[in-house]
Amino acid sequence: MKNIVIVATIKVKDGFKDVVFNELKNLYKATHKFDVGCIQYDLHKDLDDENSFTFVETWENQELLSAHEKKEHFLSFVATIKDKIELLTINKLEKVDI
Repeated sequence: MKNIVIVATIKVKDGFKDVVFNELKNLYKATHKFDVGCIQYDLHKDLDDENSFTFVETWENQELLSAHEKKEHFLSFVATIKDKIELLTINKLEKVDI
């Protein structure tokens, strides 16, 4: 099976940047600690928009990514930020062999 690459961009509503950023850091730490199959899980800030953050993730396969999405730390993160974000874009990618 091929690795799954996720590029998830979160645009935070004005006034919630610090709260959401703290939740992003908590998710980052918990994912590195508790999730099997996570090859890469990096958080980036947008240089042109202080309210925008992007995770770049690589997972061994879809099954392990799906398991991550069912973990308590992920579900808690989603519930906490849902009313504090303007936009969430998730691109699920697979590397093309050339």
